[in-house]
Amino acid sequence: MFIFGVVVQNYDQLGLLNERQSKVLLRIFEAGIEGFKGGLSAANFKTIRGTSAATTTRDLQELVQLNTLTKTGELKHISHFLN
Repeated sequence: MFIFGVVVQNYDQLGLLNERQSKVLLRIFEAGIEGFKGGLSAANFKTIRGTSAATTTRDLQELVQLNTLTKTGELKHISHFLN
């Protein structure tokens, strides 16, 4: 957890992550494999952070572009996993 926390903090300091993104990444890591067995969905993200659908989509797309998450599936069956 410590190393992952440092990586997230470094991304924060570089301005690559917003607060929502860093908190969700830490939440995924804390929960471990069992906590997000099917991956992180947009619905999970919205529940964790309480954001709109548009903000959720934008945040998840940015995390995929930063190579912090891997996206699998299509349309309503998209899941995201830590890279």
